[in-house]
Amino acid sequence: MKNLILLFTLMLGIGFATKAQTKPAEFKFETETHDFGKVVLNKPVSFTFNFTNEGDAPLIISKVETTCGCTVSEYTQTPVKKGEKGFVKVTLTPAGSPLPFNKAITLTSNARTTTKVLYIKGESVNGSTK
Repeated sequence: MKNLILLFTLMLGIGFATKAQTKPAEFKFETETHDFGKVVLNKPVSFTFNFTNEGDAPLIISKVETTCGCTVSEYTQTPVKKGEKGFVKVTLTPAGSPLPFNKAITLTSNARTTTKVLYIKGESVNGSTK
């Protein structure tokens, strides 16, 4: 009986030690904020946020949310393996009045930090930019 308990304890300890050494998926973005500068109203502009998975587990983005209907996103749909790259592309079509804007793009994933926020900013203007 003592040998059985000792064996169970040893296996449990090895399991914890192995789990502790693997790093969960983790984003490493080249940049987390993009300034579009001056953007013409009703003219779409895009920016791609590139990232690398620095964890050991495959990184899976489950959802990307934007703060308004004028902003849409595309993103890597397949799991991003350790050391591989992925992207989140954001397209903004400013509408309404010429105003400065600050928008958040919220990512939900299986990364160590499950929620990640990216930002875009700029100023919408009438006519062409100078």
